[in-house]
Amino acid sequence: MLFEPKSVAVVGATPKEGKVGNAILRNLKNFVGEVYAVNPSYSEVLGFPCYPSILEVPDVELAVIAIPAKGVPEVVEQCGRKGVRNVVVISAGFKEAGREGAKLEARLVEICRKYGIKLVGPNCLGIINCHNGLNATFSSSIPKPGNIAFLSQSGAFVLAVIEYFNAVGLGFSKIVSLGNKAVLDESDFMEMLANDKYTDVIMLYLEGIENGRRFMEVAGELSKIKPVVALKSGKTDAGARAASSHTGSIAGSYEACVAAFRQSGVINASSAEELFDFARLLAKYQDVGGDVAIVTNSGGPGVMAADAVEEENLRLASFSKETVEKLRTVLPREASFYNPVDVLGDADAERFVRALECVASDSSVGSIIAILAPTARMDFERASHFKTEKPVVTCFMGWNGSDFFDPVRAVKAISALYKYVRIKKRKEKRGRTYEFDREAIKKAMEKRMPFEILRACGIPVPRYGIAKTADEAVKIADSIGYPVAMKVLSPEILHKTDVGCVKLGVERDRVRAAFIEIVTRAEMLGDVRIDGILIQQMVRGGKEVIVGMKRDPSFGPMLMFGLGGIYVDVFRDVTFRIAPITENDAYEMIREIKSYRLLRGVRGEKPCDIDAIADVIMRISQLSVEFPQIMEMEINPLRVFEDGCYALDFKITYRGGKA
Repeated sequence: MLFEPKSVAVVGATPKEGKVGNAILRNLKNFVGEVYAVNPSYSEVLGFPCYPSILEVPDVELAVIAIPAKGVPEVVEQCGRKGVRNVVVISAGFKEAGREGAKLEARLVEICRKYGIKLVGPNCLGIINCHNGLNATFSSSIPKPGNIAFLSQSGAFVLAVIEYFNAVGLGFSKIVSLGNKAVLDESDFMEMLANDKYTDVIMLYLEGIENGRRFMEVAGELSKIKPVVALKSGKTDAGARAASSHTGSIAGSYEACVAAFRQSGVINASSAEELFDFARLLAKYQDVGGDVAIVTNSGGPGVMAADAVEEENLRLASFSKETVEKLRTVLPREASFYNPVDVLGDADAERFVRALECVASDSSVGSIIAILAPTARMDFERASHFKTEKPVVTCFMGWNGSDFFDPVRAVKAISALYKYVRIKKRKEKRGRTYEFDREAIKKAMEKRMPFEILRACGIPVPRYGIAKTADEAVKIADSIGYPVAMKVLSPEILHKTDVGCVKLGVERDRVRAAFIEIVTRAEMLGDVRIDGILIQQMVRGGKEVIVGMKRDPSFGPMLMFGLGGIYVDVFRDVTFRIAPITENDAYEMIREIKSYRLLRGVRGEKPCDIDAIADVIMRISQLSVEFPQIMEMEINPLRVFEDGCYALDFKITYRGGKA
């Protein structure tokens, strides 16, 4: 009923041009149902009957409210009493405007819950159904009908996207300006669009996701049947602050959103350009098999495309002998008959199309990137008439009818198509479940003994002890065996090495002096809590990685894996997932970091135990789910060997304190 109402009432309708209520009413002139105006000052507005109150309108299935914010709750209450269950609040001045606005919005939510009202907004542009003339917005441009649905948290961005789509000849099925998402959010609309016959692709612009778990659940089901492409703003701290002031949303971390997108099958766009490119191609194609072929009349752009194919982790198709022979019969001897195919700069449209036909007939080819530079002999229009059932992206440089000018953009769009095909084909897998000693974990938390938490989770740790005095340090070191590692235990000192609070390879005659030096350096930092000095078995060799978790306010526990030790802050070679994860997620995290080749072994080095790393990641995942009081934790480094691993340092933060 929200997108298919039989009748619409505009509260705040006015004959005064330039007013929001006037623009909304004008945009509803092509609506197939009944339209009513609501304003006590008029009996008719723009040819539509006008009533003093929503209560007096004969029959209303959708109310669009565009009046000052302070009057909105009363009108929504009237909608509830009248039985109107679909409401769009255009008005601004709610939680995005401060404390008083937040109170007004809370009142709106209360009323909607009381009557079961589905409310869009407030502080939004409105909604559009391009297939029945329902344009309940104050947009100055009328979008064309198409098969792409667009949900946006920014109303101004909606206006800009409508203009862009009109300029390039693209159309929409539905458009929703989400606004403050007081009642309905992106997940609600994704559920509505799942079975919408006019929608083939869902495009999202989001500034914050409040209910991340529900988003992942809904998007995970939707992405199995329709592609979802999302652009999340607020990558930086400054961006996150701007998002909060813009729509009153609580911006979760960008890394958490990207991890959630990956796990739920949402294709992540890093820019508005990518958002449009991916959605446009996915609106045309949703299946592909085989690898990428490039056909061009210019070597340079062909090489650019080939480079991009490798960078996007795609593969260039290897042509069969039959295909190469076919190409030899239609191209000059000087041409390139292998992938990329270069038909040479003197080619006309006929030669180019014949080469495309040869390539398209090869079973190893799944998609084609057709690249043309503007030469005197080339007729772009004739070259564009090539037809095949396989996905084809055109880069006819300098021609308005082309899909792209930049070959790299074309490859990225093709990459989105391949990603979606993998999303549709992937099978759900469950993660491992471990038998943790929960009582031991609880006791270790109470006594602030982080390494005992790891032991109780089955994560290997070196032999260790905690010393409060120099004498205890010597006694513990004697029991462990020399040399030993010595580190301060303090929740306030995160980078122990930087402040001289770590000593490695300590022999017996240096234990006392090392103990005193570490304590002294720690005390020089000011009022910090010192829980003792960790005396630990010295572990040498292997590679250092990091496994961590931070609880995101929207999505819950966010896992991190990457290159560890002192280099994690420098290289930031890390990847993320939302817990709980599957076994496949754990191995994907390991393979995704740039340093994966180091873990596999280079130049004769022995490979690291990848299974041991995956096991630790999954155990940390389960720990973070089973103990919600853990806000952050980090094993850094996790020293990994050819066989097995050791957690050498472990930090943990609980709700309300650290350990």
